[in-house]
Amino acid sequence: MELTVCIIDDDLVSQFASRYCIEQSISNCKTLVCDTAEEVLNMFTHPVNNEEDVPDLIFLDLVMNGMDGWKFLDTIKIGSNVLQKTDIYILSAFSNSADRTRAKEHPMIKGHFDKPLSKSIMDKILHSKK
Repeated sequence: MELTVCIIDDDLVSQFASRYCIEQSISNCKTLVCDTAEEVLNMFTHPVNNEEDVPDLIFLDLVMNGMDGWKFLDTIKIGSNVLQKTDIYILSAFSNSADRTRAKEHPMIKGHFDKPLSKSIMDKILHSKK
């Protein structure tokens, strides 16, 4: 089964590192990289999109220009059910300790990790998908 993984991060270095780690860990994977949370909302909230393209996993940065990760989560909670079967993981620098606590307690977040994404974290996530 091919997994679809979406990285939502406005930092090019983090995007590259995360994509590289994912592609090294999963041989059969489609990786989507989005610079903004708005881009993801537009992509997955319009009925024109094929449900097969809905990601199995999202790696979400919290601190981004425009819509931040928290606003993205609030928006998808209120809006479409398209992403309801998607596992969402926070991948952030966690410069604010309140963000770490909030991520730990948020019902939509499956896990939270410090940047950069590592092979051991990816393996742990993949193991939980089985």
